[in-house]
Amino acid sequence: MPRTLRRKNPDVAIIGAGTLATALARALQQSRHRVLEIVSRDNSESLRRATALARRVKASPAMLSRADFSAQIVWICVPDDAIAEVAKHLSGRDWKGKIVVHSSGAVGSDVLEVLKKRGAGIASAHPLMTFVSSSKSSFKKVPFAVEGDRRAISVIEALARTLGGKPFRIQAALKPAYHAFGFFSSPAIASLLAAAQAVGRLAGFDAKCSREFMEPIVRQTVDNCFRTDPRQAFSGPLRRGDIETIRKHLRVLRSEPALLGLYRALARIALQELPSASRNELRKLFN
Repeated sequence: MPRTLRRKNPDVAIIGAGTLATALARALQQSRHRVLEIVSRDNSESLRRATALARRVKASPAMLSRADFSAQIVWICVPDDAIAEVAKHLSGRDWKGKIVVHSSGAVGSDVLEVLKKRGAGIASAHPLMTFVSSSKSSFKKVPFAVEGDRRAISVIEALARTLGGKPFRIQAALKPAYHAFGFFSSPAIASLLAAAQAVGRLAGFDAKCSREFMEPIVRQTVDNCFRTDPRQAFSGPLRRGDIETIRKHLRVLRSEPALLGLYRALARIALQELPSASRNELRKLFN
């Protein structure tokens, strides 16, 4: 292993200043990694965000074209479609003895191949967690999907563990399916709760009231899923096979085609994956 990577807590530079970059910079600082630079794209608005984050973690802000990149690890935290562009921008440098990692859950480390040709160890490391500005996310017990070349993987896995994460290895070819798994584990759940709010309007509830009313049942259902499994986590007309009740649901949702379509799609999945009485009769309702 190169001499520059023998330190227990290697220095890190972060490209990006969004919600993931912010959470990562804070966690690195708390775990006694030095964050040397917060690097922005070459425009004033990106630099403004990078400067604000750099102040919080005692790092130096820099534009991409002027950054030193003296850190042992460079962590790219930009949107998936921008990773290749960033890598190309950096390809004129000598990367011998350094690790470059990106955080996409859907893109493989091969998008950094131009940097590998310049001597870098390359990897991808995606934390399976949601990061939003309104909450402080922790990496404790968070799975990190890691792939790349052998040297980079060993370094990034060790770093993820210092953050409290749980790294695991994944084949690059499986990352799109893994990322779709992440979609169903968070954005789809938020969309479903937004749909529940919309149905609440049909019952005369405003958005705040709907959230207040649904919170106990949502929390109990999620708790049930993880204490046992989804097959044992729910009750209601689908489980009981209450066909007339479900017909009433379908009638009331006719005025909202998108919600009706979602109801039908979820019911079909439930009839396929979850226990239900009167399964054959119910399937006829959703064909």
